[in-house]
Amino acid sequence: MNWTVRQLIELTLFPLLLAVGQVLFKRAAGQASGSSGMAWALELARLPAMWMAFVLYCVATLLWVRILAEVPLGRAYPFMALAFIVVPAGGYLFFNEAVTLQQVLGTVLIIIGVIVVARA
Repeated sequence: MNWTVRQLIELTLFPLLLAVGQVLFKRAAGQASGSSGMAWALELARLPAMWMAFVLYCVATLLWVRILAEVPLGRAYPFMALAFIVVPAGGYLFFNEAVTLQQVLGTVLIIIGVIVVARA
């Protein structure tokens, strides 16, 4: 199977949407107070970051269904691993989270794996 440019763009965009959604979920979690139960859930429901994350996840889900209409699941699914690269980068950039050597090595392995699958 040869990839089209559109398929490669969509397969790259999908994990990016998921990663941005994760960053927004993290932001919402940081904005919510220490309350628990229903009060916590209601507080989250009022946060724009939470709603933006939900919208991104909905868009990503629709994009995923579109991708799977043309690309075999076994070839498309490894592209989801790209989120494991972008999410730690977002944690580092937006939340000053540490990036360890093991994460960097794992990221390199993920990139190699996605390249292998894309070329298969």
